[in-house]
Amino acid sequence: MNWSEIRVHTTNEAVEPISNIMHETGASGVVIEDPADLVKEHDTFFGEVYELNPDEYPEEGVYVKAYLPVNSFLGETVEEIKQAINNLKRYDIDLGRNEITVSEIGEEEWATAWKKYYKPVKISEKITIIPTWEAYEPVSTDEVIIELDPGMAFGTGTHPTTVMSIQAIEQYIHKNDVVIDVGCGSGVLSIASALLGAQEVHAFDLDDVAVKSTKINTELNNMESKVTPKQNNLLDHVDMQTDIIVSNILAEIIVRFIDEAWRNLKPNGLFITSGIIQAKKQMVKNELEKAGFEIITLNEMEDWVSIIAKKNQTKSGA
Repeated sequence: MNWSEIRVHTTNEAVEPISNIMHETGASGVVIEDPADLVKEHDTFFGEVYELNPDEYPEEGVYVKAYLPVNSFLGETVEEIKQAINNLKRYDIDLGRNEITVSEIGEEEWATAWKKYYKPVKISEKITIIPTWEAYEPVSTDEVIIELDPGMAFGTGTHPTTVMSIQAIEQYIHKNDVVIDVGCGSGVLSIASALLGAQEVHAFDLDDVAVKSTKINTELNNMESKVTPKQNNLLDHVDMQTDIIVSNILAEIIVRFIDEAWRNLKPNGLFITSGIIQAKKQMVKNELEKAGFEIITLNEMEDWVSIIAKKNQTKSGA
């Protein structure tokens, strides 16, 4: 079988929503080529170094590449992708050049080319994320390993927004906590919560592909007894008392369910939000405080922001 590579020349801000669009249309794997990666150190635990070719990277902006099978519906699928990406403008997302190109590659090239981008990465004090095909031995007794299959997942778990989310979970979670993961994607935050001591995790996503991906990765990490993936629109019709709600999605989506997050959190419960670009930081912060949340931590990594908010015992002004 031959595959089509769909390449979108866009901005760092648009990487995650465009990646989700690609997966929703059936893409088998997504590759992000950011020129900033060329100047980063990428040593792995095996002493290897990523062999990145500068010629494959844009001088400015970011490439998002997805792979779709060549079939009679390819033209229609590409048009759907273009329309969905253009619709992101409604959320004031900077698409940059927004240039889309399509090229054909062979089965073997598709199956192996993107693996060079995905190696074991230690993303917090305890958590290390590894691809399923890599052999890896923990380097410390308290190291926690998460295995992901990026052929099914919504990313490799190493994007700054995911890293900050997991670091926050690791810092604030307590044994036997109940956690909700809103917009679970690959399920990496749900799995991290379970491995770090949560008693039960409810993983919600509107996209059925994400729910299936979470289920696969949860089983891969033997956490199916703790993590329950379910198709659901944000926190619609959800009524439970939880210790932590975590959500790594667009800022514009986060502000839509802040009130629902408040209702579903126990007193002193935490709302861990990520996926927020710098330009939207104040908007999210204002909406959280307006709902009664106390901002306890604000973390930044590259151009991204994570806000951890606490539900006070009584709502201010109530």
